[in-house]
Amino acid sequence: METVVSGIRSTGHLHLGNYFGAIKNFVKMQHESNCYFFIADWHSLTTHPHPDDLHNNVKKVLSEYLACGIDPDVATIYVQSDIPEIAELYLLMNMNAYVGELERTTSFKDKIRKHPDNINAGLLSYPVLMAVDILIQKANKVPVGKDQDQNLEMARKFAKRFNNIYDVNLFPIPEAYGFKGEMVKIPGLDGSGKMGKSEGNGIYLFDEPKEIQKKVMRAVTDSGPTQMNQKMPESINNLFTLLDAVSTPDTVEYFKEKYNSCEIRYGDLKKQLAEDIINFTTPIRKRIIEINSNDEFLRRTVKIGAEKARENASKTLKEARKIIGFKSF
Repeated sequence: METVVSGIRSTGHLHLGNYFGAIKNFVKMQHESNCYFFIADWHSLTTHPHPDDLHNNVKKVLSEYLACGIDPDVATIYVQSDIPEIAELYLLMNMNAYVGELERTTSFKDKIRKHPDNINAGLLSYPVLMAVDILIQKANKVPVGKDQDQNLEMARKFAKRFNNIYDVNLFPIPEAYGFKGEMVKIPGLDGSGKMGKSEGNGIYLFDEPKEIQKKVMRAVTDSGPTQMNQKMPESINNLFTLLDAVSTPDTVEYFKEKYNSCEIRYGDLKKQLAEDIINFTTPIRKRIIEINSNDEFLRRTVKIGAEKARENASKTLKEARKIIGFKSF
């Protein structure tokens, strides 16, 4: 069985794009592979979060992933900072990472352009820590989006470099995990692009019904079709993509017929869409609240996850230390 590692951002609520994109696949994947899901709280330190925010964000994200179907009895889910072996291997791998190649990464260049007042060493070596997250569990596969392709390539580069320097085969060379079937891309409500945290165009799984209704009713539309069966503009097609995700086939077909016959009323479409999104997210939201209030369950979940993750990580670190030449007197 192949080993798969995937990081989870420790900031922000999950939105419908997350759910229909990665999370549904994670839930399925955990029964097909040896999966490690970790909450990347060390990565978040590059933005200097407040101590209270750091813990609360981890708790919030953990609760949401568990509510969506990640099963701690099946997969290994843990908090990155609970695995000190990651920090030590990160230090060791940094010795074989070169400043020039790190400065050329797209993620670093984007960050320093957006935040020129916070160019810290953690940002520069971000790809090394990300690589170690993968390599310490000797992962064969990593689920990545297009924006993460370069980081996976860096992980492959660091694995090959270590293996070549010491003439060993310690680290498997990780490959992208290929999800079966096409992943659903959920658009935002601003008329273009995908749903995202930074874009402010998302519907979150934790949103209350009134908030969902307000967001959907503000979604971008046009003045309506003027010809029978005319092609939908992107903003309207986006609404139908959302409808496809949460509504029944007959509901989708009804509004498509109304659009094609130039009889559609966008107000009716939005009301139906909001109602269907609320029906879809309400059970998940209730489960999030239930899990988030159960401190004992969360404590037990991360404790067991850390024990499972550390068992494998400590073996990898011991092997790496021995290969490099560290020995006890």
